[in-house]
Amino acid sequence: MNDEKLNYVIDMIKDMDLENKLRLAICMCDNYSHTNLQYDKKEMCKYFDNLLKEINIEYRTTTVNFANYPYTIFVSSKIMEMDSVQQNKVALYLFNSINFKIKNYKSLDNKEQMFQNI
Repeated sequence: MNDEKLNYVIDMIKDMDLENKLRLAICMCDNYSHTNLQYDKKEMCKYFDNLLKEINIEYRTTTVNFANYPYTIFVSSKIMEMDSVQQNKVALYLFNSINFKIKNYKSLDNKEQMFQNI
């Protein structure tokens, strides 16, 4: 049963776009979250916050109400129901998928910049 819940949450994360993954990571790492992650929450929160500011202009310029993102809140609530081992597994998957997408995002950006000079 626990593996089913873990796989269900990972499947939901797979369906998210990069911005929503970053929002979820920020929700999991902020000081008010009820997750028991074995990572430096403060450092990770700053990292994901800066990445989201680079990608989303609205996030950079205004105060964002996370209640406008019910899917992210739902996934976050499912993660809070898990024990700490499962939470860390989900966090590891989420953080790795964000880093993978960021690398692809930045490499595409560099290619676009290369071809603009031609």
